[in-house]
Amino acid sequence: MVEPKRSYLVCATPRSGSTLLCEALTQTGVAGRPQEYFEVLRHSGLPREPREYFTGVADPGVLSLLPATQPARPEAEGFAARLAAVAELGTTPNGVFGAKLMWGHLDDLAARAREVPGYAEPAGADLLAALFGGPAYVLVTRHDKVAQAVSLWRAVQTRAWRAGSGEGRTAVYHFGAIDHLVSQLSDQDERWRRWFAAADIEPVVVTYEALAERHEETVARVLRRLGILAPALPGAPLERQGDARSDAWARRYRRERAAGVPA
Repeated sequence: MVEPKRSYLVCATPRSGSTLLCEALTQTGVAGRPQEYFEVLRHSGLPREPREYFTGVADPGVLSLLPATQPARPEAEGFAARLAAVAELGTTPNGVFGAKLMWGHLDDLAARAREVPGYAEPAGADLLAALFGGPAYVLVTRHDKVAQAVSLWRAVQTRAWRAGSGEGRTAVYHFGAIDHLVSQLSDQDERWRRWFAAADIEPVVVTYEALAERHEETVARVLRRLGILAPALPGAPLERQGDARSDAWARRYRRERAAGVPA
């Protein structure tokens, strides 16, 4: 088993470009394997289900467009075993550990940690320091929250989180759903920033826009800030999921928002 010598966490919101960054860091072979190891939630044993992005939304027009929630699958292993497995999975042979953490995973992670003696802290920097050995932080954000929300709305309807995946469902435009996600993503992004400010932590900030336009330069900057020397940088490892339909939906949403269309 490889023991982590240094660690970092990629903190993000959905559809912000974090998967693109994490795949690039993984492909270097020396920057850990920063995946979403904590996406499986305590209450269900599943990643966040599509309808859970719309908790509190009563509009049947939104809910009818979402796939049914899958039955819960309680996890057999305890958190201590999971944490040990994650340390193994996320660490490259040079001892660098990486993981990705969404804002929506943070409280769930803290609740799981409290099941283990010695981890009683709330969902703050002290807990993450105890769990991951004083990690460095990367914050991935996306300036264009409308495009981000459109991408998320398409993904939750189809369960297609990567190009070529999904259930074969056809995504349908819905102003209210996109508007809800714009607010949700903006709020979560702000919560990350307040979390870092409260902990007096200055993360490495990466924007989706910079990653898409200057991929290798952006990845190289992250590696430098983390103090990791990579022999070579791979090109962009994932196909962009956004397309002309996403762009058209974003333009339509902005027009309707400006015209005061009710959500």
